[in-house]
Amino acid sequence: MILAILQARVSSSRLPGKVLKSLLGVPMLLRQIERLQKSQKIDQLLVATSTEPTDDLIHKLCKENGIECHRGSLDDVLDRFYQAARVFTPEHVVRLTADCPLTDPVLIDEVIEFYTGGGFDYVSNAIQATYPDGLDMEVFRFTCLEQAWREAQLPSQREHVTPFIYQQPLRFKIGHFKSSTDLSHLRWTADEPKDFELITMIYEALYPTNPNFVTQDILGLLDKRPELAHWNTEHKRNEGYQKSLNADLSLTANQTKEK
Repeated sequence: MILAILQARVSSSRLPGKVLKSLLGVPMLLRQIERLQKSQKIDQLLVATSTEPTDDLIHKLCKENGIECHRGSLDDVLDRFYQAARVFTPEHVVRLTADCPLTDPVLIDEVIEFYTGGGFDYVSNAIQATYPDGLDMEVFRFTCLEQAWREAQLPSQREHVTPFIYQQPLRFKIGHFKSSTDLSHLRWTADEPKDFELITMIYEALYPTNPNFVTQDILGLLDKRPELAHWNTEHKRNEGYQKSLNADLSLTANQTKEK
């Protein structure tokens, strides 16, 4: 069984309430789920949100739309993921974040096929980035998730779920899925107001006539309207993860002082 877990919360510091923002009249979270449900490889999809009162709205939205929803720790996202996954005891887990409403189900299936065909423990298309920021995904064995849950200690490992796995290539068989063309300079995620502006323009241009639009359709739009490719590129990739790494350094420094 392949279980996809979509990580979602309301309390974003850079774009508050982004997952519930209206995208062509529908909450952005549901737009992403609509795309994920077109995957041919995913057997089960669930949303993993927190137990914070601010995330009651996510739980309510999922319940109203018949979407499985698990609630857990806000900050220990690794525990939230593990507790959600263990209910289904899948063989494989796909990790996605709910700030990517341009996620491509065709690409997801290609990555899963690469992962299963290569006998990997973990595969990502984002660690060695060649795809636009916003098409990120990871797929890994549930047994690896369980090992990470039991052993991971650093704040970055608990918040970002998978670093414990992909930082140990001698312990786990790691694979990297890459695009034939480097598109990593493109930013299709929804972390900042300008990101959401771009995503809205892409949806307005493509969705009404082709609700099943994929990556190639977006690239075709950018060829016709090149200003969109540079709309939001002033922001850096993985800024949140860098903050977690800084927290790791602070923890290590404090532990050294205590010794």
